[in-house]
Amino acid sequence: MPAGFGMIAALQGDLDTSDGVGKVFFRQDSSPALLQQAADHINRAFPEDDVVNPISAVVVTWVDVASHRTESRGDGPEPSGRRNTFQLVIASLETQSYAILLYPREAMQFQSTSSYTMHAGFSKGQDKYFSSKQAPYYRITDDTEASVRNLAEQTNSGKRGVWVYEIGTFPHFTDIAPGEVPELPLDSHQFQTPRKHSHQHPVYPDVQQENLDGVYDRPEHPPPIQVQTVQYRPERPAVVEIENEDNIEVDVFTYNSGDCGGQKCSKFGECSSFQSGRCCQCKPGYYGNGVQCVPDGIPQRMNGKVSGRVVVGNSQVPVDFASNDLHSYVVVNDGRAYVAISAIPPIVGFSLQPLSSVGGIIGWAFALQQPGFKNGFSIIGGVFRRQAEVTFQPGGERLTISQEFKGIDEQDHLMVDTRLEGKIPELPQGATVQIEPYTEIYQYSTNLITASSTREYVINLQDQSTQSRSFKFRETITFEGCQHDEVVRALPSTQMLSVDQVFVMYDRGEELLRYAMTNKIGDVNGGQTEENPCFTGRHGCDTNAVCRPGQGNQFTCECAAGFTGDGRACNDIDECRETPQICGPNAVCNNQPGTFRCECQEGFQFASDGQTCVEVQRPVDPCRIGTHDCDVPERARCSYTGGSSYICTCLPGFMGDGRSCQDIDECQVNQCHENAVCFNTPGSFTCQCNPGFYGDGFHCSTEYEKTRCQLHRESVLGAGPRGPRPVPGQYVPTCDAQGEYDPMQCHASAGQCWCVDRNGLEISGTRTGPGRFPECPGHDVPRPIGPTPDPNISPLPPGSHILFAQSGKIEYIPLEGHNLKKNEAKTALHLPEKVVIGIAYDCVEKMVYWTDISTPAISRASLQGGEPHKRSVLISADLKNSPEGIAIDHLGRNVFWTDSMKDRIEVSSLDGSQRRVLINTDLVNPRAILTDPTNGYIYWADWNRDAPKIEMAYMDGTNRRVLAKDGLGLPNGLTYDPQTSLLCWADAGTSQLFECLGGKTTDLIVVDGHARREVDEFQPQKRTRLYGITTAHAHCPSGQNYCSSNNGGCTHFCLATPAGRSCRCPDNAVGLGCVEREGWN
Repeated sequence: MPAGFGMIAALQGDLDTSDGVGKVFFRQDSSPALLQQAADHINRAFPEDDVVNPISAVVVTWVDVASHRTESRGDGPEPSGRRNTFQLVIASLETQSYAILLYPREAMQFQSTSSYTMHAGFSKGQDKYFSSKQAPYYRITDDTEASVRNLAEQTNSGKRGVWVYEIGTFPHFTDIAPGEVPELPLDSHQFQTPRKHSHQHPVYPDVQQENLDGVYDRPEHPPPIQVQTVQYRPERPAVVEIENEDNIEVDVFTYNSGDCGGQKCSKFGECSSFQSGRCCQCKPGYYGNGVQCVPDGIPQRMNGKVSGRVVVGNSQVPVDFASNDLHSYVVVNDGRAYVAISAIPPIVGFSLQPLSSVGGIIGWAFALQQPGFKNGFSIIGGVFRRQAEVTFQPGGERLTISQEFKGIDEQDHLMVDTRLEGKIPELPQGATVQIEPYTEIYQYSTNLITASSTREYVINLQDQSTQSRSFKFRETITFEGCQHDEVVRALPSTQMLSVDQVFVMYDRGEELLRYAMTNKIGDVNGGQTEENPCFTGRHGCDTNAVCRPGQGNQFTCECAAGFTGDGRACNDIDECRETPQICGPNAVCNNQPGTFRCECQEGFQFASDGQTCVEVQRPVDPCRIGTHDCDVPERARCSYTGGSSYICTCLPGFMGDGRSCQDIDECQVNQCHENAVCFNTPGSFTCQCNPGFYGDGFHCSTEYEKTRCQLHRESVLGAGPRGPRPVPGQYVPTCDAQGEYDPMQCHASAGQCWCVDRNGLEISGTRTGPGRFPECPGHDVPRPIGPTPDPNISPLPPGSHILFAQSGKIEYIPLEGHNLKKNEAKTALHLPEKVVIGIAYDCVEKMVYWTDISTPAISRASLQGGEPHKRSVLISADLKNSPEGIAIDHLGRNVFWTDSMKDRIEVSSLDGSQRRVLINTDLVNPRAILTDPTNGYIYWADWNRDAPKIEMAYMDGTNRRVLAKDGLGLPNGLTYDPQTSLLCWADAGTSQLFECLGGKTTDLIVVDGHARREVDEFQPQKRTRLYGITTAHAHCPSGQNYCSSNNGGCTHFCLATPAGRSCRCPDNAVGLGCVEREGWN
């Protein structure tokens, strides 16, 4: 929203009816009962207007539609089953139309879909085909889930969930007028919410309903569409008008200021006036469509990504690939184009050899021009769409090639995205292809180019036999041109592209597909053969030179702009050296082949003219310099949010708006034990047991609870008929007046003394001999104010965060002591169109690592300085759609992950250069994984519905054993506490959290998830596909292993074990000089 086409969006999102449950019905209805109900809604929504009586209506009902699940992981025993039911009624008079949208309260069960934000509203589309002018549109919702939720909770017509709009009045149909009755009846509370499975008739009964697709039968009892009263009005309910704007996404390109007939000209172009208007044209020495211009004679490059789903031969399983690199290079002065596509698996690589046209489009764009004819870039520039269809003979297989060319980037490279869909005939492994020269006829019209050809090729098999085949090729190119350009209109409407010297090859070892071809554009009738070397490409000019034709066979070579020489040898001109001040003050000149670029120095940025570097106005932090108006620090916190903005929040124990905070009297809610007294203090409180009771004030009893020291002392002394007596020669601890361990303990028989901590444990290095006493620090600490945290919970150091993944982003929440700093939570990484599953954090380099199952990959990004950067994909090959759990060995500098489709556990170096499969047997659905680098263990959960289990092994994959298997449902997330050696995991099948003591016992402690005993809770604004979670420690945990120093002496992988380490080689270690050693120390 807005869309490029006219639409009424009752609820726009990635919705799904493919499971046979969700259905869509529509019908035209003129029954009196329905028309009267429509009239009632309209007249109630517009009470000041004349009464209307519709004469016809169209009813569309969406029943139990679900959110499309693009990358299902099977999370949970069953899918959530959430469904939405809603209805659209278009009621019409002779000269007016109204839209009535109905959203039943309990039938709207979700507010977002996995890939797209849901919207409701109206869009007229574009005024004319290929126009850049967006027609008016109107949004009912904004980009938040709350606005979608309000569709069922609020209204603009006086009835909950009912929204009425006048959508046009003949003959204009330009305005959207919302209903004018946001008020609720005073007795609105008397309306009851309808039950989800009620069998009442809907507001618009779907009698004689017709199925949308002619497949599903009408349900016997359609779900009810009912409404209740409440009110809602959009904050700014107005039709949005869009000014003329350029939709060509080439922001990095520099344009001349001013508008030129709706275009922005290139800095190498100028605005030219024609009889009917103005258009951009390239300056002399450059060519293009005026919006994008490149120097004559300079080789051109094209980069992009290739994705697709291709069925090869008779296979029933398609080959999927995504984000494969495409690189192309064209020597424009002889029309020779080179194309390479990487990471193409052999199963499809050999069979793609005949399709040189995938990258051959750049040959047409920069083809060698015959006199009076222009190549593609000279006519339409570098922003266009191409749709091609290939039909193979004799089998009839069809393949669709979709390409979007996005213009020239900041490196002067043409950008393109390519997608392949369909079926191709299979070529045997090792086959080569020879493509015969061919011609292609291009038909040119305003904003549209079409072409077709028949191409023949010969397959050379390994047994020396050959096969001749062909395919038909049709393509359509759409673009936005300037209708006033008389130069382009004067060109022939039909041109012929001649392609010869075609070379194709698939390199199995490199998984690389290569094409090369020579391209010329000229007369469709052939015309007189041009012998001038400039038109044949046989001129010998430098690749950075322009061939200028003369009389007959005469020609000259002229170095392109930015180069110098005699034309047969051209060298780059270093503009930065020849004109040191070319970029102006506060800028740095960066020389490039044939040109240069100006970059602002650190602390400066380009002004609005795109040329002058001005100092960056750094924002002032009011919280740091004290210019905020928050309450005093003892009661409130000031949180900087960027720019000059900040947020004031009251500290725990206080309430208010952050600018004025008052103490909360916790004693009013009686938080102490019934046998205790509560004392309120600023921001907190204390509890004290009544006389005759013992405890901390939160738990009081008549029995005195002995301390650890007292119990220790009694256990040593024992009980006898004459009272406690020590065993001769045995150490007896001494306790202070409060029953705690004395800081100094002594053994009378041995004559030795030593210091102990609060738990009675000896402090290393403090033991002294007879007659000497150590200086021991006291254990006295101020009595805590208010409730104290569990002593078994150790707060994390300042600067620690929680990182968690949901759908296409990674978010983080700062931690402070035992609490979450919820008001400072924000998104750390935006990853649109990705499904992030597992995340892990490297505390050494401050890097976050994650797995993605949408385009299977393992990636990382740096969080140094609090902001993500240096984002890169580490591993994308040989991941079968489901890399899931991920864990970091910060000591050995390795990353471990599970793959639930390939059923294996792998390890890689942190830069992805080395890779090894550790475990690939007896795994069904390995999910979560974690590491204990100090002790040399890995732990993982196997989500096997028939035999779920938790396992462990040494980090080299040896000594594998099962920790738990009985009573498990769907074990998922794992975590490990190195201080207590406690391994914990969540079970989605039993809704419980289990804990297993360090993998050394099978005794389990169970925490019921339904009891909801969380210490704290944080709810993101949008909760969808919450998957991985980890802690980003401000400092690495203490501990070392044999791999911590010098990679443990290993040539490649150093994998820790409890008593040493193993040196392992990568799986692709052929010729790397790798040495393996197992379990040495």
